[in-house]
Amino acid sequence: MLTWNLFHGRSVPNVGRSQLGAFATTLGAWAWDIALLQEVPPWWPEPLARVAGAREWRRVLTSRNWPALRRAVSDRNPDLLKANAGGCNVILVRGQGVLEHQTLRLAWLPERRWAHGVRLTSGAWAVNLHATTNAPARAAEECRRAAMVAHDWAGRAPLVLGGDLNLAGRPELPGLRHVAGNHVDHILVSGFEPTGRGEVLDRGSLSDHPPVAVDLAA
Repeated sequence: MLTWNLFHGRSVPNVGRSQLGAFATTLGAWAWDIALLQEVPPWWPEPLARVAGAREWRRVLTSRNWPALRRAVSDRNPDLLKANAGGCNVILVRGQGVLEHQTLRLAWLPERRWAHGVRLTSGAWAVNLHATTNAPARAAEECRRAAMVAHDWAGRAPLVLGGDLNLAGRPELPGLRHVAGNHVDHILVSGFEPTGRGEVLDRGSLSDHPPVAVDLAA
């Protein structure tokens, strides 16, 4: 299991060209069954899934999505429009199928924020979210609401919730246990046990967020 904010397909420092191939290859080289991704260019999910070996993918569009012209610009240089190129949250799944996909709008303003989750063929649920930035109280309420709704979706099934929560430290959410995190990126679970320590993966210069990963067993 891993979570990664892709920074709208950008690198640090800027390189002035599309980084789709680099992100897809890097993502594909890591061992994971479920990848929770945020700030993904909205035209990236299918090629990311294909190159990374994901059997299934699901997305929910977030903010600033007027794709035609913005895609033409950002495909050439994602550093020109930055976040204004639009974005989405994406769940990639290897090995299993997806039986159900649910979405929850958490905020309209100042930007649309969503949680979304998938029910896997194992019965477990994986939920991905990106909470409001620079407003810890608001982000905490969005995460709390997402956790409550995720429990409704999952019932008694194992549940993992992760993403860019925009909460530092070790956030506490109802009915969930924190098992991995780095700065504002976290993974929390119910009905799963970590089989090792959470780790921060080396992504080189890609994104301004390093991925967070942990092995889980139901």
